Amino acid sequence: MYRGLGRCIFLLSVFLLSSCSVTKSVRKKTPPQTPSNTVKPKKVAKVTPTPLPPQPVKKSLTTAEKVNLYLVKFGAVAQAEMKTYKIPASITLAQGLLESGFGEGRLAVEGNNHFGIKCHKDWNGERIYHDDDEKGECFRVYQDAATSYRDHSLFLSERQRYAFLFELKEKDYKAWAKGLKKAGYATDPKYPDKLIRLIERFELNRFDGKEEVVVELSPAPQPQDGTANVYYVQKGDTLYSIAKKLQVPLEDLRKKNSLKDNTIYIGQALHLPQ
Repeated sequence: MYRGLGRCIFLLSVFLLSSCSVTKSVRKKTPPQTPSNTVKPKKVAKVTPTPLPPQPVKKSLTTAEKVNLYLVKFGAVAQAEMKTYKIPASITLAQGLLESGFGEGRLAVEGNNHFGIKCHKDWNGERIYHDDDEKGECFRVYQDAATSYRDHSLFLSERQRYAFLFELKEKDYKAWAKGLKKAGYATDPKYPDKLIRLIERFELNRFDGKEEVVVELSPAPQPQDGTANVYYVQKGDTLYSIAKKLQVPLEDLRKKNSLKDNTIYIGQALHLPQ
């Protein structure tokens, strides 16, 4: 009897368990995120470059213009030396032009040496070293270009090897050119021909006269539309007349060109205030 009752209880429990439904809430698993190897760039603010103001275009001078500019500066100096030391001004100017590269060579710019005069043993002044016949040769340095012209006169007049030149006629530039080469002034065999060509091409022998030769810069042509920011001084101009003609304040014109006073010269480029 107990055995049958136990069986009934077992079956009943099995039935109850099978009839009960148990629900479980299942969470949806999100797949693990794979770390990215790409680093996002930081946002950089765009910087707009400030435009540079327009730079003035430098006009390259022709050979004739360079020579003319050189003569404006040193024509009177060469004539003054000729009166004192009897060296033709044409020869002095031709040598200066040739040796200094129209005044633009390194020796002329950095050492005020317009004649390529080397140091030699008797020179106690400043020196500059430059490649010439040999590398790193010693050349004289002068306080200014006029001193270079004076030393050129002394260099020729005080050395015995050039003494025969002063027996030549003052206006015989061809004989002087050939004599300089003969005396050993330059090693270039074409040195006399170069001097003579310069003298004849640019009429440097006009400086050999007693009267002073006045050389003026040729002013550049003025634009007609009135919009240029540069004015080239012409013959007869004064700073006041230019300011009045171009309708700009005189003081502004002076400040724009860093002028201490109203002094100007023919061919000078004046920058106009905007």
